[in-house]
Amino acid sequence: MTDTLYSIFDSHAHYDAEQFNDDRDEILTSLPKKGVVGIVNMGTDIDTCLQTIALTEKYDYLYGAAGIHPECAKDLPANWLTQLRTFLKHDKIKAVGEIGLDYHWLELCPKETQKEVLTAQLALANELDYPVVLHDREAHGDMMDFLREYRPKGVVHCFSGSVEMAREVIKLGLYIGLDGPVTFKNARHSVEVAKDIPLERLLLETDAPYMSPEPLRGKRNDSANIRYIGERIAEIRGVSPEVIFNATTENTKRLFGID
Repeated sequence: MTDTLYSIFDSHAHYDAEQFNDDRDEILTSLPKKGVVGIVNMGTDIDTCLQTIALTEKYDYLYGAAGIHPECAKDLPANWLTQLRTFLKHDKIKAVGEIGLDYHWLELCPKETQKEVLTAQLALANELDYPVVLHDREAHGDMMDFLREYRPKGVVHCFSGSVEMAREVIKLGLYIGLDGPVTFKNARHSVEVAKDIPLERLLLETDAPYMSPEPLRGKRNDSANIRYIGERIAEIRGVSPEVIFNATTENTKRLFGID
């Protein structure tokens, strides 16, 4: 890794997470000095949507998304969709997210409940003309059915599907988000996707504090570590890292309507 300062826009992070409780302000104050020009923080339930809004009000370069994550879709308050609609009126909330399907932890929320909550949020995003940030874990077939039906604009975050699936996602008008796994030694799908997809459809993300790239696996992640991800994708594509960072910063701004 070089000492070059890149233009880094982290399209997906969770700075509300408890892993940042001891030094959140210190980290978020330091990141712009490391080249981070923007972050989109994800709400995953009512509380984290409120925390995300508070963070966007404190840090100029930080934006947010508001949504109900599939793992949090069970036992929602009756007025959850009304609350979500209110959050989306905030001028720094730029997307409906993180929403989607997760069939890995079905004990947290059954499939049918996840689908009902995703349906309501996709309909709301289309009604308000907002992009969506989509979580898809072990649910590729059902997720593609939703994308074909609702045709949202947005990004499939932490993309784990095949090149063929990526091509269809892009044909439907969405972006692909790549993060730490593209740097892993056993990475195959994400490397193939990083090589194949049009650069104008790629976003970089950390999923901080999770999914740290090599050589930081197992440690807490933060937005400065996108440099490892962008440099690896540059290597895969045979271009300079600046090409990747400049393009993905512009892509993120374009998708989320950020000047």
